[in-house]
Amino acid sequence: MTSAAPVHPRDVLYQGERAFPILPAVDHYAGSEKLMRKALALQGERGPVFDLTCDCEDGAAAGNEGAHRLLCASIINDADNLFGRIGVRIHDVTHAQWKADMDVLVGEAGDRLAFITLPKARSADDVRTQLDWLRTCETLAGVKRAIPVHVLIESHGALREVWDIARLDRVESLDLGLMDFVSAHHGALPGDAMKSPKQFEHPIIVRAKCEIAAAAHGCGVVPTHNVTTEIRDIEYIRRDAEQARHDFGFMRMWSIHPNQIEPILSAMRPDFSEVEDAIAILCAAQDASWGPTRHRDTLHDRASYRYYWELLARAHATGMALPDAMRHRFF
Repeated sequence: MTSAAPVHPRDVLYQGERAFPILPAVDHYAGSEKLMRKALALQGERGPVFDLTCDCEDGAAAGNEGAHRLLCASIINDADNLFGRIGVRIHDVTHAQWKADMDVLVGEAGDRLAFITLPKARSADDVRTQLDWLRTCETLAGVKRAIPVHVLIESHGALREVWDIARLDRVESLDLGLMDFVSAHHGALPGDAMKSPKQFEHPIIVRAKCEIAAAAHGCGVVPTHNVTTEIRDIEYIRRDAEQARHDFGFMRMWSIHPNQIEPILSAMRPDFSEVEDAIAILCAAQDASWGPTRHRDTLHDRASYRYYWELLARAHATGMALPDAMRHRFF
């Protein structure tokens, strides 16, 4: 008699619940064709350990928006997009081009578009407006999947309604737009609040980061930290990412230069000893059909299994070396 196939953790640990999204720990932004293709080649070499976001908002020159969004669609559809981890940032809801951005990108590349990032939302209603148009675009293009959205929190209104935004259907990530947020204070915050150490010390910035992370975790979406402006000092970049991860609970961070990718990944990876525990606990749990088990004289059940599964999935998403047998089981 053939034994039943092992049950995967995502099929048993979240019954009736929304599983927490497991996204690559780096969201790498590129605006020009040269930088997009350079990042795409790097992703091909490294694997899907970082997302590539093609930038229609800041990447397109004024008057050239149409050609730029077609370029972004062609990058998404390119044969070198091996992992389906390319998203796009469109124009904000007040801009004349945002509907055209979505029309073209969903129409031309909706089946392969990993996500759409919505900038400069002023409220949950702004996000709802763009979500409604996204659904219309999907219907017109015959796209059967629900394309996720990432929402930039960079205005007073968005921060005030961040929990409402995080609860919206399709929202997968809340991204802190620090520079616009600082600018929105009209000089009341110093310019050095856009970088370390002030970005982790100023009470208004600290409050914003804590509120975004709390809303994201409370609603089952990924909190994504703003970019660091340093591109040469690897230790500086790693410290920024480490502080974002360990002090503020951010699970992902923007990158604007290839030099930033590896130090961010390093800072976001789980502790190796915990990964070893996760492997042992999850393998035993799967072998026990996800009933209670014991590991090092500690009892485990589905509550702790969820913790260790998400930790293991994050380790995999950051490119951490994992045993082949375990990769075969779960990935």
